[in-house]
Amino acid sequence: MTKVGEKMKGLKKFALDMDMPLLIITIILFVFGLLNIVNASSQAVVIRYGTNLYNFFYKQLINLLIGSFAAIIILKVPTSKYYRLVPFVYIVILSLLVYLTLFGESYLGSVNWININGFKFQPSEFSKPVMIVSVSLLFERFCSRLRNNKKYTARDHYNMIGIIILIGILFPVFIFLQKDLGTMLILVSIFGILFLGSPIERQEKIYTLIFVFVVFCIACFIYIAKTGSLFTEEQKSRFDFIDPCSNYEEGGYQTCNGFIAINSGGLFGVGIGNSKQVSYLPESHTDSVFAIVAEEYGFLFCTVLFILYSIVLYRIFRLSSVTNTIRGKYICLGIGSYIALHIIINLGGLFGSMPLTGVPLPFLSYGGSYTISLVCSLAVVQRIAIEKNRQKIKIR
Repeated sequence: MTKVGEKMKGLKKFALDMDMPLLIITIILFVFGLLNIVNASSQAVVIRYGTNLYNFFYKQLINLLIGSFAAIIILKVPTSKYYRLVPFVYIVILSLLVYLTLFGESYLGSVNWININGFKFQPSEFSKPVMIVSVSLLFERFCSRLRNNKKYTARDHYNMIGIIILIGILFPVFIFLQKDLGTMLILVSIFGILFLGSPIERQEKIYTLIFVFVVFCIACFIYIAKTGSLFTEEQKSRFDFIDPCSNYEEGGYQTCNGFIAINSGGLFGVGIGNSKQVSYLPESHTDSVFAIVAEEYGFLFCTVLFILYSIVLYRIFRLSSVTNTIRGKYICLGIGSYIALHIIINLGGLFGSMPLTGVPLPFLSYGGSYTISLVCSLAVVQRIAIEKNRQKIKIR
């Protein structure tokens, strides 16, 4: 067999070890999201950003290519090597968040963008998978010490819990100071899910959560005393989400126009490219993209979309329950929660169940940092699937 043949055989075996249903569905969703960006980019968006209808399509294509290149590298790296790599990445992301908190400039009420010669990115988006992997590695180390170290004292035990909490809440603290409430809510929720599902004793979990909650409340009171308010004026305007059309001019216009778009779609939609609300919806290619999809494709198509989302989440959570390492279990749990929370918070804002927070919809919303972060997160899940399929003996 030639070297080319051997490489092709190796690539085929590598691909077969991946979770193929998850891979196929995520590719379908990414391709649909990419093509739909052209429809969701209205003339109003074009005028606002001074560009053409295909500009966001090309930019999103570049985002997906960058993410795919990073994914190939991630797929080749065993998760056992994360112990050496992840601490460095964590420190880099934390340093960028500290820099933004101290020296960043406000944009749309938040201070979460770094601009380097026209190249913009959000460190907060990469903080989600980095925090998930970091906490998961600590859980595995925690279990390993409990199982193998006879000299593991009560002091070591509580020090380990303290380190886990510190690593889990540092990112949300700085992102809160940057006024990015949507990302902070997601990070806190992910950490809460991971912590509640952790191997730590139930009573210790309860005491720890009470302690963290009390500290958080005290911090909020101090922050309000110094700044006068927990939220910016723009953020306050988003809290009138129950009846947004009655507050159309002052903050309800996005949710109200989202209602109109979703209701206009009916069962089969108004047709591709025939959306009327696309010109009225701000950020129709990002936060409000689902409203355009519902209007143009209709309720039946959205049902199929929800089924695909459900399969993606099922595959990730299922892998969490059958994987052969503790780190793999919690990484998949965290990434599955990460995607689920984005779906819930984005659609909750559009349906008027909660305030709009600027959280993108997975696979469909335009966004450089988020898209790359999502592709990399899914690559980590696939790497865990590869390791699980290659190791027949399950480690408990």
